[in-house]
Amino acid sequence: MNTVYLDNAATTAVRPEVVEAMHTVLTENFGNPSSTHAFGRASKAIIESTRKQIAQTLSCKPSEIIFTSGGTEADNCIIRSCVRDLGVRRIISSRIEHHAVLHAIEAMEEEYGVQLDFVDLDEQGSVDLVSLKDLLTNNEATKTLVSLMHVNNEIGNMLELNEVADLCETHGAYFHSDTVQSIGHFRLNLTETPIHFITAAAHKFHGPKGIGFMFVRSNIRLKSLIVGGAQERGLRAGTESIHDIAGLETAFRLAYEHLDQERASIANLKAHFISRIKTLIPGVVFNGDSASANSTYTLVNVRLPLKGDKAAMLLFHLDLNGIACSQGSACQSGSSKGSHVLDQVVPQDEKWMPSLRFSFSKYNTKEEVDRAVEVLADFITKD
Repeated sequence: MNTVYLDNAATTAVRPEVVEAMHTVLTENFGNPSSTHAFGRASKAIIESTRKQIAQTLSCKPSEIIFTSGGTEADNCIIRSCVRDLGVRRIISSRIEHHAVLHAIEAMEEEYGVQLDFVDLDEQGSVDLVSLKDLLTNNEATKTLVSLMHVNNEIGNMLELNEVADLCETHGAYFHSDTVQSIGHFRLNLTETPIHFITAAAHKFHGPKGIGFMFVRSNIRLKSLIVGGAQERGLRAGTESIHDIAGLETAFRLAYEHLDQERASIANLKAHFISRIKTLIPGVVFNGDSASANSTYTLVNVRLPLKGDKAAMLLFHLDLNGIACSQGSACQSGSSKGSHVLDQVVPQDEKWMPSLRFSFSKYNTKEEVDRAVEVLADFITKD
């Protein structure tokens, strides 16, 4: 059976060039980067070369890039450190953030008594900038952190990053954005955008799992959550995973070298998917802005005219037919709880309809999209 992988928002296939780079480091560069001998210096050079390359692409300083195990660690480190080290006593966020952010800010409320405020969303789940401005204007005397993701991982809605950054700068608030779904897919200029913190995970752009980074603007002094050695400018103790950093470097470099070409190809796949599913499944609804120009080109989230036992078997049927997609967020797989994101955007009288997220990459084809939609349509229309 030919399989079709359309769950790239959860994780992506590793590029062959990335595997090759990691293999070379695993077999040849085994020195501890904290050691001063030649083996250690060779490993250290890989780390610093990667840091410089990321900084150059994002238009920031190499010292502002800190390697982490991925987006969840980076989000937690930033949020907790803002409260613990910078005196933040108020956090403004949204109810459709990734749980790496939502659970982190809830922990700050419980542990430090931080005030949590949630910005209003429009009917499609996009941040209401007027609401954000009102929240920022109110209680300006309290140190505030705004934490809003750039690209929503379930419905693809995109935040107006520059506008939010300008609002935060005007009102003296720190701004953190979970950019896990956008790094490697969109160009960011951190010199022009006055944002204080962003996060990234390599496995979202064809790199290895377990490695990512955070950007911390140089005029901000945080403290490490993991203590021990002085690695990563003292912000992340522990011997660095050299082969993962090498894989991150290769994946990141190739993502931006081929960004325009691959973006056009993936956008065409998404447009083709939308066209085919509208034709074959009358009654399909698109969640959030996932079918509009306000969404990322990498995913679409659909609500389907199914109910009862048949709806419960939908994902199982697709899996049996070799179609991989996601029901809600991949981080909730196996959970009995519904999607907190869809709960905010799906009308109450349509919550019974099952939703699926399909997400695309450079490795997908139109033939795969056709097969996925046809299998889905056959299941929905047959008695």
